[in-house]
Amino acid sequence: MINSKKHIPIIIFYFFFIWGNLFSQNLLIPMDELKQKNHLKAYGVAYWILKQDKEVDWLLNFRGGSFLTKYEQKIEKECLLRGVSFEIINPNDLSIIYETIADPQNNYDIVKLEKAPKIAVYSPKNKQPWDDAVTLVLEYSEIPYDIIYDDEISNNILPMYDWLHLHHEDFTGQYGKFYRSFKNASWYVEQKKIFEDNAKKFGFNKVSKQKLEIVKKIKEYTAGGGFLFAMCSATDTYDIALSAEETDICEYMFDGDPIDKNAQEKLDFNKSFAFENFELVKDPMTYEFSNIDVTSTRKIKEENDFFTLFEFSAKWDPVPTMLCQNHDKIIKGFIGQTTAFNKDLIKPNVLILGENKSLNEARYIHGKFGLGTWTFYGGHDPEDYKHRIGDPKTELALYPNSPGYRLILNNILFPAAKKEKRKT
Repeated sequence: MINSKKHIPIIIFYFFFIWGNLFSQNLLIPMDELKQKNHLKAYGVAYWILKQDKEVDWLLNFRGGSFLTKYEQKIEKECLLRGVSFEIINPNDLSIIYETIADPQNNYDIVKLEKAPKIAVYSPKNKQPWDDAVTLVLEYSEIPYDIIYDDEISNNILPMYDWLHLHHEDFTGQYGKFYRSFKNASWYVEQKKIFEDNAKKFGFNKVSKQKLEIVKKIKEYTAGGGFLFAMCSATDTYDIALSAEETDICEYMFDGDPIDKNAQEKLDFNKSFAFENFELVKDPMTYEFSNIDVTSTRKIKEENDFFTLFEFSAKWDPVPTMLCQNHDKIIKGFIGQTTAFNKDLIKPNVLILGENKSLNEARYIHGKFGLGTWTFYGGHDPEDYKHRIGDPKTELALYPNSPGYRLILNNILFPAAKKEKRKT
């Protein structure tokens, strides 16, 4: 016989639990085009909520990839302080949202964000004559990050971080192939000396060998479950360095001796993440590393330069869907030292997230390696079409709704997603 008195406290608990949820309010941060005043800072608010040990639901494809959380007055205040649009959602409206998302006819889903990822930006400590889009958007959206470089990676601190961004970088040891135009510039001379001194400090006779060691440590980090993101020349030079592990691809002005005459044949494409069968640009006077990048061959005017994001199934492919969340599926193009990737040289297991089909180029690609993932995004600055060396930094307060910058922030929140929802 059941003792009804023992069950009275349980019944009372469930009564108050259901009653509380029935009348509790939620806060929606809309991410559609017309309802959000500041898309970029909205990501910062979502990150801030996670830092308070609160969960956030990412409503994939629903109103541009909106964020939903339990209402608290301090969250409302934070939205107001940052100029982020929000809506208070009552239980009836919340029920309608859930029903709409669950409907198999709609390409929507919910991913739970559980923990604010710890972020590192790989960037040299000396002043650079260019800015980094990721650093700019992290600062504007008020998302905290640490700057790390070769010393920190060599001292094996990468496992402390969930997400790593590779700053505008040349991992091949050719100093960005700026020799022809900038070999006498003070910043180039200083940077070359710093790199050479650093290589010697760690026991390497060449910068290319020291950078290869860094590249391999980053590869280990990714294999162990890290999230790697790279833009501009840090994309193709990373893969080139991996594939050139057993050969010398640097001319004498970069490392003191000539390039291996059989360097091309000695490339090992099995070691690279994204690209295969590419050809090196061996001429040290040419501002290009290989034919992976299409900057010098693409024929398109700025006003016609766009790429299109793929639409994936939110319910079946949540990972690429997360990475493509946006209020606009057609994104303005922008140039970098590495602008876009020749689609013919992309490995078949790589996901193309954004492309310009007419030019046969991919702008935004993603893949898995071991337990981790990597994402490569071509171009230098989504809101500065031709960001030249020495140009002033982009003021993101002028572009608070930038679709191109949103792709960066999607990657920053990606590691916060509940693990089973990351599976593809």
